[in-house]
Amino acid sequence: MRRTAKSAASRPKPAQASAGMPTIASAWVKGIVRLFESVGLNVSELFRDAGVDLDAVAQHDARFDPDRISTLWELAVARSGNPYLGLAMPDVAHPGSMDVIVHLMMTCPDLLTAIERFLRYLRIVSDAAEIELVREEGGHGLTVRLIGGTRPVPRARVDFVVVTLLNIFRWLTGLNLRPVAVDFPYPEPPDLQPYRLACRSPLRFDAPIHCIHFAQADLLAPLPTANPALALASDRVAREYLSRLETGVIAPRVKEVVVRRLADGDPLRADIARELRLSERTLQRRLQDEGTSFHELVDATRREMAEQYLQSGRVALTETAYLLGFADQSTFFRACRRWFGTSPGEYRSRFNASR
Repeated sequence: MRRTAKSAASRPKPAQASAGMPTIASAWVKGIVRLFESVGLNVSELFRDAGVDLDAVAQHDARFDPDRISTLWELAVARSGNPYLGLAMPDVAHPGSMDVIVHLMMTCPDLLTAIERFLRYLRIVSDAAEIELVREEGGHGLTVRLIGGTRPVPRARVDFVVVTLLNIFRWLTGLNLRPVAVDFPYPEPPDLQPYRLACRSPLRFDAPIHCIHFAQADLLAPLPTANPALALASDRVAREYLSRLETGVIAPRVKEVVVRRLADGDPLRADIARELRLSERTLQRRLQDEGTSFHELVDATRREMAEQYLQSGRVALTETAYLLGFADQSTFFRACRRWFGTSPGEYRSRFNASR
């Protein structure tokens, strides 16, 4: 892997895993590097111009900003002159792109179980992706959606995810796995050959979402590396890894944004998710994982701020209702009765009397 010499001060920093900010693991970025090198691109220049630290790719715990990875793909497609760059290595599997998850997948009894384990621990590889397994007649579909952050996700970046998943599934099964169909949410391109080589299945364009459709028989075929005893150990390792990654929870970040936005009116989940560079679905799922919901968090934040305003005695009741984002004073009064069992004025009077 070629690198250019840079001082520590000038080297761009990789995005680190932090509460609320989606990131991509270095293991996945290594797969991108391998692809770029295989087609003769100048990897050092690409990473430098995209603001991505190439040296950090060798660091196991490094995490990368998905927007910068999108920029990287845009530059790579432009400089290669290949709009199908994301499909450029259909015959090469990169199980290392899955980090510790691949070891757990190998021990599963069949491909369906392996995919379910992959989805369970997907955040180890990336929390900038939403991948779901959907039951269909005669099998399952695997949908793929990437989080764009502040910029659109390049087509090549998603295509690379689809092809990498297919390659890893083929590697796991030892079979020339041919999906029932592969869907792409854009018009049919002029040249279908790269798609045929990569997917080895019927292609469908102008679909609602990227989706790989599998026959149930293929999903239930036994994996040659299945090992129930090792599966337990591998699952424990994956759980511990995910636990270390998730030291920063999302709820405090949501609360921080809600506090800043309350004076603008009732906070909308879509707006908060957009500011945190998450999809609504991912935001809600992560809050559920932490035992709360967006509605509960907003309500708890409003109650906490209402206590502060009412106890301070320096903010008028009408101003308090406005600062808490309520549409009118009557709505604020009803909320106070639910929170404190009394009106805001009475709450303030009782508090002042108890001092």
